Amino acid sequence: MKVLLISPPYPLEEGWLVPLGLCYVAAAFEKAGAEVKILDYIVRKYSQERFLEEVAFFNPDIIGITSVTMNFGLAASIIKTAKEGFPSAITIMGGPHVSFDYENTLKQYPEIDLIAIGEAEQTTAELLPVIRNCEAWPGINGIAFRNGDKIVATRQRELIHDLDSLSVPARNLLQISKYLALGFPISIITSRGCPNRCIFCQGRRMVGSRVRSRDPRRVVDEIEGLLAYGFERINFSDDFFTSNPKRVKQICQEIRNRNLSFSWTVFARADSVDTELLTIMRDSGCDTVFYGIESGNQQMLDRIRKRIKLDRIRKAVADCKAVGMTVFGSFIVGLPGETMDTLMDSHRFAEELDIIYGYHFLAPLPGTEIKECIDQYDLELLTEDWSLYDANRSIVRTSGLAPEEIENFVDTYFIQPSRDRDLETETRYREGKLSQKKQLIYFGKKKLDIIFKLLSEDIVETVGPIPITSDIAPEIQFSKYLTKRMDSHAEFILPSIQFLVKRGYLKYKIDNTRLFWYWP
Repeated sequence: MKVLLISPPYPLEEGWLVPLGLCYVAAAFEKAGAEVKILDYIVRKYSQERFLEEVAFFNPDIIGITSVTMNFGLAASIIKTAKEGFPSAITIMGGPHVSFDYENTLKQYPEIDLIAIGEAEQTTAELLPVIRNCEAWPGINGIAFRNGDKIVATRQRELIHDLDSLSVPARNLLQISKYLALGFPISIITSRGCPNRCIFCQGRRMVGSRVRSRDPRRVVDEIEGLLAYGFERINFSDDFFTSNPKRVKQICQEIRNRNLSFSWTVFARADSVDTELLTIMRDSGCDTVFYGIESGNQQMLDRIRKRIKLDRIRKAVADCKAVGMTVFGSFIVGLPGETMDTLMDSHRFAEELDIIYGYHFLAPLPGTEIKECIDQYDLELLTEDWSLYDANRSIVRTSGLAPEEIENFVDTYFIQPSRDRDLETETRYREGKLSQKKQLIYFGKKKLDIIFKLLSEDIVETVGPIPITSDIAPEIQFSKYLTKRMDSHAEFILPSIQFLVKRGYLKYKIDNTRLFWYWP
């Protein structure tokens, strides 16, 4: 049985990470005996023609795709293309969006045969042997499908109790060199589940309220595998990594016992850490903590059931700084009851904390309380165009604020100041006035822009052979070609290509008088 899994396009500038959930599903399919291939359109350009060619070459029995809300439309379009081209293949969609909107999805998209609801690894193992026998589908928990004109949802599947029973995610099916080139952290989970009840979050309903944990030794085994790939930064992307400080200490101790050297980041709640725990984390490589602060107004925090006090956030930030950690804070704008006063409270609190921070526009996602019970809140949802649910624009209004006012706040207090800082940095760079450290940061951003373009436009894959000029290095020849294709400062292209070649992320081969470039 052949299974083709698809990671649909998602903007690289959003900082998207390796599709971990899809790699878990791929590993489950492989464990069940399937031959699996992943088409990862996060780090490559999607074209319908090339997609159909690759599907035809692999000739899968099953075509599966995942999505979040903002790229659901693209994912549905890809599945439609697949079904029209290969009608005998069984099409499956999974992920948080369809898990909470399966009925509408199946009604609107007849090309989707089946939806996997929630955690899909065990569903996959049970479904594979009977995938061609739709009469057996009602006996598989955790799926939804059509039966004539009716939508059938089978019994809810129990959450996986023993996470150590899962196979290691099949990251080997991805083109790892592209992720290494980006320099983003590689994600790992050590647990699933979150006991908190924030009204804007899907997590609790998707992975349960009880935290289920992996054996620290198996976690660090997986970390060693990631380091062997060449990753230097790891992101612990648990729903609530610091829910059990004792277990965090065990993982940190295991890292130190093996003398592993790498940097890592973590998402945490401000009320779940203290100086002792942060020190232990720092000593095992953690240099950055992300806090979901959400608002600088206590009444707003209480309304969204964040269950935390502003003073506790202040202490957590101070503790991180005291042990030498960087803090990132995330604020949500457009929450129920939001006013200009509450927005200004957030602005003042962010400035007071003196951390790196950003604003995200509220996107009431399917499965969240704020979406399903919106009539109970001071909030009006203005669209269900899922492509607009990217947290980069206002799609709500409150009784006190129009969407334009919410956007103007973010533009005035975050976007425009960021642009001004970037312009100042650009000017100081041109004048030769940047410090060495800031020059490295500036070059890093330019290099990332170039890599984004290489990946999103499939430039390496489509460049074709380049005639060799004997007295010019291959990197210089390629850079000259890129300078013609890219709207970018030529001075950054050559060092970017030299960096990628030196690290082995981008390679070339010579065939007589022609030069071929490729991602290994």
